[in-house]
Amino acid sequence: MRLLKVATCNLNQWAMDFECNLKNIKESIRQAKEAGAVIRLGPELEITGYGCQDHFLELDTVNHAWECLKDILLGDWTDGILCSIGMPIIKGSERYNCQVLCLDRKIIMIRPKLWLANDGNYRELRWFTAWKSKDLMDFQLPNEISEALQQKSVPFGYGFLQFLDTAVAVEVCEELFTPIPPHAELALNGVEVFMNASGSHHQLRKLDLRLRAIVGATHTRGGVYMYSNFQGCDGGRLYFDGCSSVVVNGELVAKGSQFSLKEIEVVFAQVDLDAVASLRGYISSFQEQSSCKTRVPSVLVQHALCQPFDPKIALSSPLKMQNIYHSPEEEIAYGPACWLWDYLRRSGASGFLLPLSGGADSSSVAAIVGCMCQLVVKDIAKGDEQVKIDAIRIGNYTNGQYPTDSKEFAKRIFYTVYMATENSSEVTRKRAKILADEVGSWHIDVSIDTVVSALISLFQTLTGKQPRYKVDGGSNVENLGLQNIQARIRMVISFMLASLMPWVHNKPGFYLVLGSSNVDEALRGYFTKYDCSSADINPIGSVSKTDLRTFLKWAAINLGYPSLTEIEAALPTAELEPMRSNYSQLDEVDMGMTYEELSVFGRLRKIFRCGPVSMFKNLCYTWGTRLSPIEIADKVKFFFKHYSINRHKMTVLTPSYHAESYSPDDNRFDQRQFLYNTKWPFQFGKVDELVKGLNGRKVALLGPNEHEKSGGMGVVGARAADPKAGH
Repeated sequence: MRLLKVATCNLNQWAMDFECNLKNIKESIRQAKEAGAVIRLGPELEITGYGCQDHFLELDTVNHAWECLKDILLGDWTDGILCSIGMPIIKGSERYNCQVLCLDRKIIMIRPKLWLANDGNYRELRWFTAWKSKDLMDFQLPNEISEALQQKSVPFGYGFLQFLDTAVAVEVCEELFTPIPPHAELALNGVEVFMNASGSHHQLRKLDLRLRAIVGATHTRGGVYMYSNFQGCDGGRLYFDGCSSVVVNGELVAKGSQFSLKEIEVVFAQVDLDAVASLRGYISSFQEQSSCKTRVPSVLVQHALCQPFDPKIALSSPLKMQNIYHSPEEEIAYGPACWLWDYLRRSGASGFLLPLSGGADSSSVAAIVGCMCQLVVKDIAKGDEQVKIDAIRIGNYTNGQYPTDSKEFAKRIFYTVYMATENSSEVTRKRAKILADEVGSWHIDVSIDTVVSALISLFQTLTGKQPRYKVDGGSNVENLGLQNIQARIRMVISFMLASLMPWVHNKPGFYLVLGSSNVDEALRGYFTKYDCSSADINPIGSVSKTDLRTFLKWAAINLGYPSLTEIEAALPTAELEPMRSNYSQLDEVDMGMTYEELSVFGRLRKIFRCGPVSMFKNLCYTWGTRLSPIEIADKVKFFFKHYSINRHKMTVLTPSYHAESYSPDDNRFDQRQFLYNTKWPFQFGKVDELVKGLNGRKVALLGPNEHEKSGGMGVVGARAADPKAGH
């Protein structure tokens, strides 16, 4: 037996906070050494933090990373342990995303990233160059580093470390997911241990894709695959969801948490490398391909990592895969809750303020804040000193007190406000109050009619005209204008209360205003620009209405907020128009489409990259059994018309927790123009031609006995209604 103990970790780093990041790196190394690990792997770009973005273009950022690495290497941190540490490095004129491999106070190799992530939320090619050579080159260390370490140069490039008893190599994040990943070639060259330093964010239902890739890396070729990731909000819309793992021969043997308030979580595995050699020796095709492999350069390290057989050392056993996944409802609760906590404690704010309407969206946000408070109290009870320190400061506790009850903590850091107008109902007012009591927030109930009336009076004075609601005989323009006045006043009042209410109650600091518009409403543009959707941050801005409704059912039971059951069952309404015996404002009627249809449009538009013509064709398969071609065409044209009319709203969309793959967020993720010809004359003309050519005929679908229930729809058509699409 060749026994090897490895350590990988979840680190809650913060972009550009070198002091915080260095402290976390050192503590993770300390824990790894204390447990007897001989390899320690950290996340990608862990010294700087992943989310530095254009700060990577600054020489200071690279220089500070070198200063932090020097600090580590001048101490005893790397004595007897191989450490893979991520940082940006400039070689010549190019900037690379690198893993620096250190042992015994020396740098033994620098591995630049070969394939850069450059889609979705990622723009690595903006800041880094991909390493294109298959060789190792000599890299002259910066003078200050060279003098401090008494080391002039180091091998730089693509290769692996050949120790006396095994071979170890690096694979950086995106490289795992490429068509021909480096680990395939490295395995044929005898590499037994792979270290993947990653920066992977949370997205609903995404974890399965990631774990399948990690498991698959060694399933047919053997090996120990280590995976490290960030965990937390490092300064932007993304929540990095941990799950640092160790896989042996396709079996998951260790995994860290996905959602946590911890700064550092180190995951250990004790493995036998002879199991890797045995599997490879058994697979005939592996032997054949290895015999004619392309040689990968290596660096010889005169050091042994493994221990011989020792019955006192227990080996890590496979975990049950079915027990490691959270449900989507749990993901919506815990992911945004942890993101909110990081944002709150790092922003310097003293709490949150939420306009609570009693509807599904704002109630979901209230429940998530309540979940955050519960997590804080639980972690303090478990002995997490950092969470305790942060909670005492944010909650303004004195005399040795600290949070022991989530509702009491919520009362200190969470304001909710119901802003009623003459169009609001007693039902939603009551729902908001009951939920606020269940969560524990400091709740305010206020009528804003006098403010709305003052603005309308001002308009009358200026123009001599009095706008009316549609139900009272007004035009669509008047009706919309009157609704928007109410909505925008709520935004102004929210920010006023967030800045002044802490002062009123003799609390330090300010409150962050939380938004509560969902991803489907953003896609359709079904919200008022600069209304309550305009906030500091939004924890549900990338979550679909369908997922939020299932979350409310779950939270009613699992978070202990039973009033959410009634809120979920209610029909969504903005309550911005007067109610009459024969008229009640409903969201889906206003939008001209259902939330379920919006999700389908969103997936086809973003995930499957469909314009109006492609969308029509695919929906003929998806909806062809219940709608005629002309009905489908009308829905497609209606969607694109209103999507393009409202696209400008995405430019000011409140920064939202990223959770959904069809998010229309204009910041990096969904970059498109915001001024359209909303008539789409060429595209809609093509759709009309197709409808005319079909002459009322529907597309051919397989019968129920010929295929699955989605038979005949094709990949795009079948997946358009699948929440897992795009993962």
